[in-house]
Amino acid sequence: MKILILGAGRVGESVAESLVSEQNDITVIDTHPERLAVLQDRLDLRGVVGNGIQPSVLREAGAEDADMLIACAPMDETNLVACKIAHELFNIQTRIARVRSPEFSDGSELMGKAGFAVDEVICPEESLTTYIRKLIQYPEALQVLEFSESRVSLIAVRAMEGGPMVHHVISDLPQLVPGLPMRIVAIYRRDPLGIDRRVICNGSTRIELGDELFVLAANKHIRRVLDALHARSEPVKRVMIAGGGRVGLRLARQIARECHVKIIDADVARCEYLTTQLPSHSLVLRGDSTDEELLENEGVQDTDLFLALTSDDEDNIMSCLLAKRMGAQRVLALINRRAYADLVQGQGTQIDIAVSPSQTIIGELLAHVRRGDVAAVYSLRRGDAEALEAVVRGDQKSSKVVGRRIDELELPAGAQIGAIVREGPGADLKPAKEVIIPHHDTVIRSGDHVIVFVPRKRMVRQVEKMFQVSATFF
Repeated sequence: MKILILGAGRVGESVAESLVSEQNDITVIDTHPERLAVLQDRLDLRGVVGNGIQPSVLREAGAEDADMLIACAPMDETNLVACKIAHELFNIQTRIARVRSPEFSDGSELMGKAGFAVDEVICPEESLTTYIRKLIQYPEALQVLEFSESRVSLIAVRAMEGGPMVHHVISDLPQLVPGLPMRIVAIYRRDPLGIDRRVICNGSTRIELGDELFVLAANKHIRRVLDALHARSEPVKRVMIAGGGRVGLRLARQIARECHVKIIDADVARCEYLTTQLPSHSLVLRGDSTDEELLENEGVQDTDLFLALTSDDEDNIMSCLLAKRMGAQRVLALINRRAYADLVQGQGTQIDIAVSPSQTIIGELLAHVRRGDVAAVYSLRRGDAEALEAVVRGDQKSSKVVGRRIDELELPAGAQIGAIVREGPGADLKPAKEVIIPHHDTVIRSGDHVIVFVPRKRMVRQVEKMFQVSATFF
């Protein structure tokens, strides 16, 4: 696929890195030649210097035969105008815009063909806020990722003492937690060198302390899944946020009614603005989030969750380490650099969760790039693995999966079908969606939404081909 990316900032760089690895033809447009030079040195892509809303620049970048435009420049206006020009002058089939303002959202008339002609709106700040809110709702989880209109979730959790399944083999699950349909699709275990290794995941696999597990289950069972693997944590009620930027403010607004929120920012003007945007019971503090005296005076030792959400990776890491040492129950750091994220997160480190803003939106973009009918994609473990929701189309003649048992499918080694969402008659005989945790003899039907865990990105193409409909397949 030929893809144009407008903007070589943090989001544009991460998007380019992810898409280049899938053998797409990528061209990045930016007004800063030094940024493009760095990207071209690292990645197999082409850079074009210029303003992406100018038709001549888009033409030079190859817009006349491009399949997709991803506009992720810093300003909303640039991205919206670029999408309009891409549609009107070059007829680029798919146009995606990064838009921060809530005034421009999916479904708005302004986004239609008569408006800015945007097919998909992405907002990293909103995606990140949604991601963190799930971790507040389920404090034992490392990730909670939803599929099929929030009917199914992929849960990442670290096995801890107190969970009934810890120290037992997977085949014991029905006896240990009866009536809990779930599928463990992957287990990662840290070796003596400190490197996470994926271990074989079958009925004889024993769950050990510290294992990172990926589990698929219906949303209504999330609480029970976490209880089976991790001693229940106290609900998050006291939250301290370092950084009152877009993400910090957006999150504070959303959780202010359910949590006692303290937000720290170093800028006087920003603090004054925050006080006008948050309820009176939320406390805004001007100061340095790495100031030990400030954190102690404000009770970081009694905090259920400390969130470092500034734009500085180093400050986020240091403030989290400090907060954890001083007694914060759980800490989360916003980290843009992948090398930092890999370094600080994992068993044996003090930072519980490292979140990359760009990685939270990669899946939204990958769903448009994937071949076949793919409804949702999530990038896992900093891009190494992937989970996708494929919609089954066709019949037994045109499809490689319809009418076939799961054990008859040629899945790549390590890939697992963890859940199926199928339409069937509800209690009142009206159509309803049913979540099925499949077994080896489960037969795939047309119309099923199949959630697949893929341990290596290079395996994704093979999975996609399985779900593609072909008029000549017999």
